[in-house]
Amino acid sequence: MLVIAQFQKAAERSVQAGFRLIEIHAAHGYLLHEFLSPLSNKRNDEYGGSFDNRIRLPIEVLSAIRKVVPDSFPIMVRISSTDWVEGGWDIEQSIHFARKLQEAGADLIDASSGGNISQASIPVGPGYQVAFAEKIKRETGILTGAVGLITSPEQAEQIIATGQADIVLFARELLRNPYWPLAAARCLKADIEWPKQYLRAK
Repeated sequence: MLVIAQFQKAAERSVQAGFRLIEIHAAHGYLLHEFLSPLSNKRNDEYGGSFDNRIRLPIEVLSAIRKVVPDSFPIMVRISSTDWVEGGWDIEQSIHFARKLQEAGADLIDASSGGNISQASIPVGPGYQVAFAEKIKRETGILTGAVGLITSPEQAEQIIATGQADIVLFARELLRNPYWPLAAARCLKADIEWPKQYLRAK
């Protein structure tokens, strides 16, 4: 299938360009999420209908990428843990999917949510998606990443320290403050390596 080959070629180019990690985006209404969710996948062939059919394309994409990157090369998969709509993709399907991803060679699940259905009612608040990462990690044993309105060093540290997730991923906070990791290290009294160009400001 052409789309699988395109994902595979993109992974090959990423390795050649020097990237040290690949993340497959299967969340937020993007193509792979559209196949996963029964709300958007209305196909009646081998890629639609049952759970196993709906996860087929993402698993085939992951398997194809795993073939062309080194065994030690980490692959993350970003998923929407729930559509936040009754009858849609949900956390139980995400747990089952995470097991299948792990079998196919994924190293970590980046547990986000939503994005496929515009009328979804999402209870947005600080750390509102952390429970998804925690449950997937607990039920499957795969490494997970927590996301979603995590803004303070203390909040991020607690997530890691309590085992709710293995990493915390930031987006908006780093857009607001690209130097957030340096400030967080200072706040948590952690000595991290600074870029040489910034050492005079340490």
